[in-house]
Amino acid sequence: MPRQPEPTAHTINASTLGRYLVSPPAQGDAAPLLVGFHGYGENAELHLQALRGIPGVDQWRVASVQALHRFYQTRTGDVVASWMTKQDREQAIRDNVTYVRNVVTALRSSGAPDTPLVYCGFSQGVAMAYRAALGAGHRCNGLIVLAGDVPPELRDAPADRWPPILLGCGRSDEWHTEAKLQADRDFLESRDIEHNTVVFDGGHEWHADFHEAAGRFLERVRADAPVSGTPA
Repeated sequence: MPRQPEPTAHTINASTLGRYLVSPPAQGDAAPLLVGFHGYGENAELHLQALRGIPGVDQWRVASVQALHRFYQTRTGDVVASWMTKQDREQAIRDNVTYVRNVVTALRSSGAPDTPLVYCGFSQGVAMAYRAALGAGHRCNGLIVLAGDVPPELRDAPADRWPPILLGCGRSDEWHTEAKLQADRDFLESRDIEHNTVVFDGGHEWHADFHEAAGRFLERVRADAPVSGTPA
């Protein structure tokens, strides 16, 4: 019996629907913009709730972006999402960055285009926040990253493209350990990239100490950022 030939893998572009939630500022239209990315198995609603826990965030226009790859959470039946897997990784990164670029462009077209912009990521969403800051084509004034790593493909990006960064890690986090946090700190210090670190008594989670630090970070961005909508 003749041996069956090995299958070949092919890819083809396909469109899908992106979804994001927007929480308006308490007052005024010319508010700064905070755009967040949730962790694996979470959704835009859950991440927006976490972002709303940041002190002073009611002075910001807040957008929580949901990952494109949806699935059911088996225990609850809730619709959750993932940003990507290792399969077709490079193309998935490009698709996700384009998606975020389009989200921010839409947000800018419906609000003040020249206000400060900060990206925020938790867990799997941390890589998305870094990629958005360096590759989505909108000037970024700050990065808030909790429980996730600097993506390896960004380590060669010029230092002057990196915004100020707030990093967070729980001492009992089993996934994003203090050793991983220190590796990121060593990298950022080696490139002279501005950053501050919060290590709290907790795990892989949003913690009150980090919420407080994020509030102070956002307030500094509001005070220090130049008014500009020019893409980076």
